[in-house]
Amino acid sequence: MACNASYYPNYFSLSDILATQDRVPCKFELSVYNLGYLDPSSGNKDVVAGTKLELPCWLARALCSSRRHIVSAQLPNTFKERYREIMKADASVVDLHKLGPHYYELGQHLLPLAGPEAAALASLLTQTLRERLRGIMDSAQNSLRDDVNAQIAKLDELERTLFHAGQKALQDHQLWLSRRAHILTTSTMVDQHNKRKFSAIDS
Repeated sequence: MACNASYYPNYFSLSDILATQDRVPCKFELSVYNLGYLDPSSGNKDVVAGTKLELPCWLARALCSSRRHIVSAQLPNTFKERYREIMKADASVVDLHKLGPHYYELGQHLLPLAGPEAAALASLLTQTLRERLRGIMDSAQNSLRDDVNAQIAKLDELERTLFHAGQKALQDHQLWLSRRAHILTTSTMVDQHNKRKFSAIDS
């Protein structure tokens, strides 16, 4: 597959770090010396050309750059045609967290590795989020007093962030409607500090 750097990860982003730990099927196009430990099933000191291994996404991207095409990469099963068809049928019922807790983030990292499938992968990511977003927002707006664990169980991390943002927006809107949004309140940290200070004085 072609390797175009169309998406650059954020070095300091925890979600990027976690997402790029997912493994990608790769094939070594060149022999690599003294890296035989990457293949525990082989007793060779080196990785020979033609060896197929699953490598972390971050390593696959580094080895599959346009400057040094050491490996060729394939999309993981969860982004291949079979799953794309499932998403097209009804993305709203899919347990995305089970497919990958950082589904969208990983998908963006895979775009440079997707070659001719890049357009289909990009379409999959946007269409999936578009179809699921309304349901996510509906759930967020109607579950302020409910246990949200069941609501977010099938959501990936990006969707969970959107869910909580939707809940926060509704809470802020309700405060504004009740004319309480302008009321200044003591922060939790200051309140706890004052309680400790008064406890020390009393003792």
